[in-house]
Amino acid sequence: MPKIKSNSGAAKRFKKTAHGFKHKQSFRSHILTKKSPKRKRQLRGMKQIHDADKQLVKRMLPNL
Repeated sequence: MPKIKSNSGAAKRFKKTAHGFKHKQSFRSHILTKKSPKRKRQLRGMKQIHDADKQLVKRMLPNL
């Protein structure tokens, strides 16, 4: 029986936490000059994935 492989793209984007998975927020990588400082500040840090997406991410990352 072969080993189950994780989806490598998902492994780079999601990290396991005690209550699910966390991910980096989008809209923070480029074209930052037109975004207000408040908007950029609120986009910092990691967020939890939505409950509706938990099963999909769990399927892509079976070894976590």
